[in-house]
Amino acid sequence: MLEEVERWLTDRSWSVADRPLHRVLAAKRATGQTVSVVLPALNEEATVGEIVSVIRRDLVLRAPLVDEVVVVDSGSTDRTARVAAAAGATVVHRDAILPRIPAVPGKGEVLWRSLLVTRGDIVCFVDADLREFSSDFVSGIVGPLLTEPDVQLVKAMYDRPLGTAAGQGGRVTELVARPLLNMHWPRLAGFVQPLGGEYAARRTLLEQLPFPVGYGVELGMLVDALHLVGLDALAQVDVGVRRHRHQDGQALGRMAAAIYRTAQLRLARGHLIRPSLTQFERTGDAFEPRTYSVDTEERPPMAEIAEYRTRRVA
Repeated sequence: MLEEVERWLTDRSWSVADRPLHRVLAAKRATGQTVSVVLPALNEEATVGEIVSVIRRDLVLRAPLVDEVVVVDSGSTDRTARVAAAAGATVVHRDAILPRIPAVPGKGEVLWRSLLVTRGDIVCFVDADLREFSSDFVSGIVGPLLTEPDVQLVKAMYDRPLGTAAGQGGRVTELVARPLLNMHWPRLAGFVQPLGGEYAARRTLLEQLPFPVGYGVELGMLVDALHLVGLDALAQVDVGVRRHRHQDGQALGRMAAAIYRTAQLRLARGHLIRPSLTQFERTGDAFEPRTYSVDTEERPPMAEIAEYRTRRVA
């Protein structure tokens, strides 16, 4: 590990206990900064309501840390939108945001569009499939942005159990993202959960970043933020344990392909020769090929979008 990364692990890796909530609230009052929490959601009716309820109870009603909770529905076919609204979130459908640009499927697409329907100086992203959710996930990663003026982006780090096995979650992280970062961007090797969906950043940073539309958004954001603001502006906070719905191996394969493609574009700013991935499923006595497109689109920095610039002037 680079000496710079070893130093960064000491200076920019914290625990949620390092910043008690009263200290974070005092910093918020002193700086006057506002905080938006965004949950991208696709068919998450089983979990999204509880997450919203916990955030509102702990960080809106009991302690005024969060100014708005927004769920961006990515085309759910279940009761996600109704459950989230009943829990107290502002719910916006992906297709209703920036209709001039037709939406495409993908998590990064939803995160990008969320910048247009939120107002916070700090934007905190939280995945909508978390179970046994704690508001520490939000206060922990927002805290450094309120207390450390030089910090621009904070990722949550945590243990990810797989079934009863501790630390065995995050298979795409260990098999794809971590090797890529260590080999090509070794200054990012200190991030425990580089692909984690829980992170917060200053709006002034997010609006300057391109957003890969799919699963590559987290890796792309880390790499681009490193080049834009430097390692010392990035940080991570230990928030304990993350429990969520695990995907099957083939879904993870498609995720891995999108992440590899995101890394490739940042290495060469070139083009994939064949932006697709073929996987195999057994049907009877044979293996049936299934070919999926790999996300090949990125959204430009939000600061370049006319509607966003107009809203800021207003």
